[in-house]
Amino acid sequence: MSLSWEDFEKVDMRVGTIVEALAFAEARKPAYKLHIDFGPLGIKKTSAQITKRYLLEDLLGKQVIAVINFPPKQIGNFMSECLVLGIVGDDNDVILLQPSDSAVNGDRVL
Repeated sequence: MSLSWEDFEKVDMRVGTIVEALAFAEARKPAYKLHIDFGPLGIKKTSAQITKRYLLEDLLGKQVIAVINFPPKQIGNFMSECLVLGIVGDDNDVILLQPSDSAVNGDRVL
């Protein structure tokens, strides 16, 4: 299936900084609850299955790329408001997508 440029432009990917990271003990698969600051767009929450590679304390202050225009999704007792993007390897070990230099929270990814 081909994706048109117009379709791609509908996906709102932004840079944000993780300001809070918590264990998500209620999740079916190991995951963290992340609170991400998108600058003028506010702080959004998400659940991320990134426990194989990242420790909670290492996530604070890390900039990530996320899709912010999906509708909120209920995950157990937690409402996810965005989708953090990552690369998934053969063993489901996720590597977070990050800007190579510091960026302004809320900047759009094109």
